[in-house]
Amino acid sequence: MKELNYQKEMEEILSKVVLENLQTNKRPSLLLHACCGPCSSYVLELLASVFDITVYYYNPNIHPEQEYCRRLEELKKFLKKFPPALENKVKLVTDIYNPEEYFGAVGIEKEPELKNEPEKGERCRRCYSFRMKRSWDYACSKGFQWFTTTLSISPHKDSKIINQIGRNLENSAENSKVKTRFLYSDFKKKGGFLRSTELTDEYKMWRQDYCGCIYSKVNREIQKQERLKNDGMQHGNK
Repeated sequence: MKELNYQKEMEEILSKVVLENLQTNKRPSLLLHACCGPCSSYVLELLASVFDITVYYYNPNIHPEQEYCRRLEELKKFLKKFPPALENKVKLVTDIYNPEEYFGAVGIEKEPELKNEPEKGERCRRCYSFRMKRSWDYACSKGFQWFTTTLSISPHKDSKIINQIGRNLENSAENSKVKTRFLYSDFKKKGGFLRSTELTDEYKMWRQDYCGCIYSKVNREIQKQERLKNDGMQHGNK
């Protein structure tokens, strides 16, 4: 089976939606799962005039709680001053913060070797899946016409897996009364990630230096220490 070009799929869908909007003078609703303000910035710039967007903040993977709250506050502040969000009346919904849901979903207790995986591995796949499933269920229960996630904006995330999860969620609802559709994306493409960094700087948003979970935080610290050690050895040899 030929792999989809997710960026192209999204562009084709957006073209159709824009045309329908002109004919009906109404935007369809979209639930956007978001992990933080910086990752939401370009996505909102791209989509806010096309859809009636509600941002859904569900990220119990983030460690520690102080970090979770900081990312949420940055997102709130950004939505209150970003013109596309204000002009198009973007809304925000937050779900509960319960880290035990994350630990249960990724199964570290039974498979402790997952702790040391680099990003884009099985631990991350399970993390994408359970957060997207929770967001999808909310979208369906509230009657949203579309659903997507900001996760594909990051070069450290596997867009193929993210889109496969979204496709499976939509396919699982084909025989039900659910009308929600998944919007394919690879938001990092065509300068999307670069634009997100520009907007982050422009709006002076704080950008974290690790994905979010305790394992990514620990692994990032190990990498930092290794770099410092290597730099020290190189300077010592000069």
